[in-house]
Amino acid sequence: MAAHEKMRRLLKMLVLLSTGVRRSKQELSRHMGLSIRTIERYINTFRGAGFVVDNLDGCYQIEKNTGNGRSISDLLVFSEEEALILNKAIHAIDDNNIIKQNLTAKLYALYDKDWIRRVIIHRQNSENVHTLFMAIQYKKQVILKHYHSANSDKISDRVVEPFSFTTNFMNIWCYEPATKQNRMFKTARIGKVEMLENDWLNESRHKEGFTDVFRMSSNERLKVKLHLSLRAAHLLTEEYPLAANFISETENVFLFETDVCTYDGVGRFVLGLPGEAEVIGSEEFREYLRHRVNRRKW
Repeated sequence: MAAHEKMRRLLKMLVLLSTGVRRSKQELSRHMGLSIRTIERYINTFRGAGFVVDNLDGCYQIEKNTGNGRSISDLLVFSEEEALILNKAIHAIDDNNIIKQNLTAKLYALYDKDWIRRVIIHRQNSENVHTLFMAIQYKKQVILKHYHSANSDKISDRVVEPFSFTTNFMNIWCYEPATKQNRMFKTARIGKVEMLENDWLNESRHKEGFTDVFRMSSNERLKVKLHLSLRAAHLLTEEYPLAANFISETENVFLFETDVCTYDGVGRFVLGLPGEAEVIGSEEFREYLRHRVNRRKW
């Protein structure tokens, strides 16, 4: 194992043992993806470095006070004032920004405390997001209770294997054993998440679908090319920041060219700005727009 990889795992385990939650060697082994023997070596390494690793009925944690006058919590826990500053900083980032997703994911990976999830996710579905995140960490199946499907307009319970969040935890990719498909579920449409004792059974089948800049997801890719006015280009990047990667400008002409999963997202944008977005080259997309316009007529 490379030295830096070993250091990364040591630090991760140090954080896990310092959260105030006791963990057995077996739990640490599953969480870290390491053998019991390696877990034991790491525990001995911490003790050799001066940390007090407490063992109660086979469950371990690192005591906050290491005995040398320094508290491990000073390094691993935010103060209330620091948490407030962190909250403001994170929520100053646009919800669609990939940096926000990466930052919140890293914080979740480090901290198990309830307050940290309230800081980094202040929406009503924070409890569900936290449970889903822990299910991913421990590779457990979950029940999405009372999930409201927009496609069928039905509310039902869904047993799934969650494995990947999209930007800012707005959606989650799951493998659904009943349908044998990878599906994306919107976290805001989940009534409650119940984590099961069942481990993942289909990890080799987990595969994220394609998510376009309009936050639509599927396994299909459709090409779109638009000429945009200056106003349309600005509005597009304001509402969908990732679209900026696919806009080029030549002599005040803005060309937007990308793949989309469905015409729904880009179609709503084009129809909302009549005369400011011109479709280039795709007769299928034009037909989609004509159909949407005709449906508006009564």
